[in-house]
Amino acid sequence: MIQLASENYLEYLPRRGFIVKELDTKKKLDVFKVVSVLDALAATLSLEQITEDDIEKMEEYVKKINISISEKNYNDYQKYQKEFHNVYQQKCNNPTLTDMLESLQNSFVRQVYVSNDQNKLFAVSEQMNEDHKEIVEHFKNKDSSQLEKMIKKHWEIKHKDMI
Repeated sequence: MIQLASENYLEYLPRRGFIVKELDTKKKLDVFKVVSVLDALAATLSLEQITEDDIEKMEEYVKKINISISEKNYNDYQKYQKEFHNVYQQKCNNPTLTDMLESLQNSFVRQVYVSNDQNKLFAVSEQMNEDHKEIVEHFKNKDSSQLEKMIKKHWEIKHKDMI
C-alpha cells in the first residue's frame, strides 16, 4: 500500500487508511494493459495445473455471470467474473504474480465499465462473458498461445467512453 501511495495511485489518510486516487483515462488504460499481461501470464503458468474440476468451476461462473446479466445485477456480475479469473490465477504457482494481480484488481479494476445506459452496460458485459467461454475452451485444449492471446484481448478496453 505504501508503495502504491509512493507511486501516486493511493492517497494515505492518517487514522483512516488509503483511498484510491481518481485516475484519468490514460492511466486507467495503462493499468488495464499491465493487468492483461499479468493475467495472461498467470493463465499460461497455470495451464498444466488446471484440472477438470477447475474447468467445471469456470463454466459454472460463466453460467452465474449469464444469470447476473439477465437479472441486470452488475455487482454479482463483477463478483463472478473476478471468481472466474481467480480459478486459474490461484493455480499459477507464483505468489508474487497473484499478489500483484489482486492488488491491481482490488484497487483499480473494481469495475471495468460503468454507464448509466443499462442496455449498453450489459451488452458489453455479455460480450466479455463470451470471452470467458473462449478462455475455458483454450484451457480445455491446453492451447497456451491462444489462451494468452484471448486473455490479452479480453482485457482490451473497447468502450473507452465507459471507463
